[in-house]
Order: sequence, then structure tokens, then C-alpha cells
Amino acid sequence: MKKENVYRLFSKIPTLETERLLLRRMKPSDSRDMFEYASRPEVTEYLLWEPHKNQRQTLDYLEYLQTRYRIGDFYDWAVVDKQKAKMIGTCGFTSLDFLNNSAEIGYVLNPDFWGCGIASEAVARVMSFAFMELNVHRVEAKYMVGNERSRRVMERCGMSFEGVRRASMFVKGSYRDIGICSILSDEYINKYL
Repeated sequence: MKKENVYRLFSKIPTLETERLLLRRMKPSDSRDMFEYASRPEVTEYLLWEPHKNQRQTLDYLEYLQTRYRIGDFYDWAVVDKQKAKMIGTCGFTSLDFLNNSAEIGYVLNPDFWGCGIASEAVARVMSFAFMELNVHRVEAKYMVGNERSRRVMERCGMSFEGVRRASMFVKGSYRDIGICSILSDEYINKYL
């Protein structure tokens, strides 16, 4: 995985599809849908960011992302419910480690769609893209201990629990334990192909 190739690819971020979902570039026109979930405290409880205060904050964020997309150094998709034609979350790579050929997946979902298998469906599609298109060696995901719902998504997608890094992140005024799950390319190929 070469940085220049990834930047070129993500400067025109490809659209991905599943049975129920469309994963596409986030747009300023998504601000209403994003604010609907990004403003809710239960969504950000286990995330690094605070709830959005108003729709203007959400719009400013989405406008800022357009520059990052053009450069090709932002790797996150809008998760769109095809049936409702509504953005219901995001899923993508929170980081790419070019030196070690690995990717970290992150995701956020509107609570109105929790418990429907949508997060797992989006993560599985992004994971497939990582292994089949980017040819990464390893995909991992992290969660704050206490967010067992997120860990279950990771495990449903074939990731193995590796352990907990105790008090490894200072988030919103306190040190948090961070769990890590991962899957390697040969494990993915043996399980899904």
C-alpha cells in the first residue's frame, strides 16, 4: 500500500455498496442527517468528540472534509440507508499505517438504526475493501471499554479480541481503557473467500 496511490484513490473516494447500504463521500447536504445523530450524547459517549451543538457546526465540519477529500487523505464514507435515502452514520479508516501495511476501521451510527446489523454490514464492506483493494495485511478496530456493542460488531465481522490497553487514552477528562480487535489478511481470505 503506497501513500501516493491511496491519496489518488481517495481523492475521488469510490462508492461502495451492500444489500441495504450505499457508502459514499460525505457532502455538506448531509448536515441535517448527520446532526440528527451527532448531536445525541448517547452517540458520543464512547467517542473522542463531544455532541455537535448545532447544525452549523455539522455543516462546517462537512465543508471542511471536502478539502480533505480533494487531497485524498480522508478515508471515511457516509453510510446511507438505500431504502430511506438517508445518511445514518459513517464508516471508514480512522488511520492507515503505510509503513506496516495496516488499517484501523472506525464507525458511528444513528441510534435509530442500532441493533439492525447495519454497523456490521458497513464494517464488513469496508474491511473487504481494505483487503481486496488496498491489499493491507492487517485491519484493526478499537473501542472504549464499556462499549460492548462496538466490540460485538468487530467480532461479528471476524475480528479477534487482542486485549485491553489500560488507561491508554485521555478522553474527556479521564483515562480510558481501550480494547483492540483485529483480523489479518490470510484469516480474512480463509474465512470469507
